[in-house]
Amino acid sequence: MVNIRQVAKKAGVSVATVSRVLNHPDTVSPRTMEQVLETIKELRYTPNGLARSLALKKTSTIALLIPNILNPLYPQVAKGVEDVAHQKGYNVLLCNTEEKEHKERDYLEMLIEKRVDGLILTSSLLRKVDFDQIKEKQIPFVMIGKNEGNIEANRVFTDYILGGYLATQHLIEIGYTAIAHISGPKSQLASREKLQGYKKALQEANISLDERYIVEGDNEIEGGYLGVKKLLKLPEPPQAIFAANDLMAIGAIDAIKSEGLRIPEDVAIVGFDDIKISSLIEPKLTTISQPVYKMGLIAARLLFDCIENNLEEDDFQQNIFIQPKLMVRKSCGCEERVREIFN
Repeated sequence: MVNIRQVAKKAGVSVATVSRVLNHPDTVSPRTMEQVLETIKELRYTPNGLARSLALKKTSTIALLIPNILNPLYPQVAKGVEDVAHQKGYNVLLCNTEEKEHKERDYLEMLIEKRVDGLILTSSLLRKVDFDQIKEKQIPFVMIGKNEGNIEANRVFTDYILGGYLATQHLIEIGYTAIAHISGPKSQLASREKLQGYKKALQEANISLDERYIVEGDNEIEGGYLGVKKLLKLPEPPQAIFAANDLMAIGAIDAIKSEGLRIPEDVAIVGFDDIKISSLIEPKLTTISQPVYKMGLIAARLLFDCIENNLEEDDFQQNIFIQPKLMVRKSCGCEERVREIFN
């Protein structure tokens, strides 16, 4: 196998010059570069990627940590990140934390040991001490979504309070007053903020909050199904339900149908996320859209800005807010569904 010393000898240059041609071509004269590249082609020399990475102190690898690989929301985030990484010639390590803080921390320790060039953390459960560790190792990172303590970092996020408000306000606008909410786990900041938006919309409409109409789910289809079963047992069941994500909304639809009720004639449903299947189920799901593919793209671009320019967290910090959007379809019972035609 041909090595870099043989290339240097054949081209009549130093090993350092060959290295500069491969890694920093802007520092080499055009004549020398042409001479070295012709020799590389003639000898069919393939640079050792690992050796080059060690020399440059780079691995050409970034990591993406997501909370639930089975949730259709997160593969869209991953695609956005991977599309940018591929353009940059980088590999992406995908880590599924299963919404467990200890597992996310284990991944973090492993990724630091493997010397990844950067991290993107989605809906992270890590604490300030963990992020201090990342900063100490001088590993650039970007966060998608908010987390407890609002860690100072480059961040791409959507407004969950506004999203919960828009979903509930829409149901109020089309005439519902008995509106229930199936929340995600209340231990999660996103769940609490959606709940906050729900309460805000009720308060502004002077609709009394009935705590029995708030049921905690698990962000899975089963959580929505069980939540609806509980709500329908109330003496006065709700007319409409805002589910904190589309998976629970799908479970809610299944539970309503299992009781022999119709959607939206008997119970209206609104979800959150706008995963692809939400426009394919029957009835099509009214939901709050957050452009997660775009969020993945932007997060990756922010990360590579830091990597390529050797920027410290204090030098370059952005919080990019992406507005949630109401997608009106059949499940909410809105008779004027003009927006469905265009979405």
